[in-house]
Amino acid sequence: MKQQDIQHLYWRAGFGATPSQLNNLSTMDKYQVVDELFQNSSNPSYLEIDTSDLQPYSGMSILKDKIKRREFINKSTDKLKELNAIWVNQLVITDQFLREKMTLFWANHFVCRDNNIFHVQQYNNTLRHNALGNFGDFVKAISKEAAMLKYLNNKQNRKQKPNENFARELMELFTLGEGQYTEEDIKESARAFTGYSHSFEGEFILRKLQHDYDFKTFFGHTGRYDGDDIIDMILEQKQCARFICRKVYSYFVNDIIDEDKVEELASVFYKDYNIENLMRHLFMSDWFYDELHIGSKIKSPIEFLVGMSRTVPVQFESTKDVLKIQKLLGQMLLNPPNVAGWKGGKSWIDSNTIMLRLKLPSIILANAKISIKEKGEFEDSFEKYYSKKTKNRFVSAKIDWDAFERKYKKSSFEDLKQQLIIPKLSEGTETYVKTLSQNSKRNFCVQLMSLPEYQMC
Repeated sequence: MKQQDIQHLYWRAGFGATPSQLNNLSTMDKYQVVDELFQNSSNPSYLEIDTSDLQPYSGMSILKDKIKRREFINKSTDKLKELNAIWVNQLVITDQFLREKMTLFWANHFVCRDNNIFHVQQYNNTLRHNALGNFGDFVKAISKEAAMLKYLNNKQNRKQKPNENFARELMELFTLGEGQYTEEDIKESARAFTGYSHSFEGEFILRKLQHDYDFKTFFGHTGRYDGDDIIDMILEQKQCARFICRKVYSYFVNDIIDEDKVEELASVFYKDYNIENLMRHLFMSDWFYDELHIGSKIKSPIEFLVGMSRTVPVQFESTKDVLKIQKLLGQMLLNPPNVAGWKGGKSWIDSNTIMLRLKLPSIILANAKISIKEKGEFEDSFEKYYSKKTKNRFVSAKIDWDAFERKYKKSSFEDLKQQLIIPKLSEGTETYVKTLSQNSKRNFCVQLMSLPEYQMC
C-alpha cells in the first residue's frame, strides 16, 4: 500500500501514522492494513477515574439534603475535568485509535451533556462499547442511558403528560433527519418512551405506572409499542441508513457530499446495521483514496491537539491547561455546544482560532509559558510571557524531545515533511519550506506544524 494512502487512512481512522507504522504497513496490501486497524480496536477500552471520594453521596441522602446535593455537584464537576484530561491522554497514547476515533464521532452524533460523573462516565463507555457494533443495539442502549434521559427530558415523559423532546431528537438528529416523519409520529412515539427512568447509580428503570401500554400508531402501523419497538420500526426505513452514512461520509471522507457514494454505503449498512462492516467497506473502497479527498478536511481542535502530541509527546502540568486550550480552540470534550453538537468543517476556523493554531506548536513545543487569560480578542487573550514572576495564569508543558528524536531518527527532513503534511503544498509554501533551516529536526518539525497546511488532514 502506498505511503500517501496509509497516511490518509490513518488520519481519517485515527490521528496520524508514525514512521515505524508507515514502514511496517508499506509491505502490506490494503486488506491487511485495514484489517489491522480493526484487529487493534476489536476490544473496547473504557475510561475510568477514581470516584471513591463520592461514595458517601447516595441517592436518598442527596434527595433529602440540599447542601449534600451542592457538594456532590461541585465534586462531580471536578471529576468531569479529570475525565476530560484522561480522555485526551487516551487519544494520544492509544493503539486502539479506530475505536477512539469512532467514539469521538458518535459523541458528536448522540450528543449529550451532564454534570453527574457517574452518568457521564457510563455514557462515554457505552459509546466506546458500541462504537463498532450493531447500530440498532446502540440506539436502544442510548435511549436508556441516564445522561440522555436527563439531557432530553425523557425522565419527565409520563403517561399522563408525554414529553416529546427525546422522541423528536431521536428521529431528527439520531436516525432519520428532518422532514422524514410527521408531528403525529413524534406524539405517538413519545408515548412509547414514557416511564423511562434510572436509579441514582445510572441503572435503567422502567416505571410501569408511568408507562403508556395503550395502542400507538407510528409510521402507519398500530400496536402496543414500547421504545425498542419504535427504534426497530425506524431502522426498517432505509432513510435511517442513508442519514447515518451521510454523516459518516462527511466525517471520514469529505465535507462535500457525493450522494452516489452515500447510497453505496447505505446499501451496505441497511443489510444488518453493522457499523464495523460499514467502516470496512468504506476503508476498502478505492474511491476513499481519491486525490480529491486527501488533505481535504480541516482537523478538529481535538485532532489537531492530539496529532501534535502524538508526534512530539507533551505532558501538560495541569488539567486546567488542557481544558483551556480546548476551550480556546473551540472544542471541549464532554461539553458540546448544544444537542446538534459541533458543526465541524469550516466552522473550526475563524480569525482567532487560526492564529492560535498557527502559533500553538511553536509556543508549546518551545516549552514557553503562555497566558491564556481570556479578554475577548485574540491579541489580548493569547500573549506570550517569559517572566516567571508574572501573576497571570499559564499553560506549562514538559516536552519529550528525546522520544521524538528516537521516533524520527531514520527520517530525513524531506521524510519529515511528507509524514507531517498531508495535503499537497502550494508552490509558494513549497518555496518557503525550502528556505527553512535544516540544522535541527526539532525546529523543522515545529515550523512544519506552524504551516496552514498542517491544519488539514
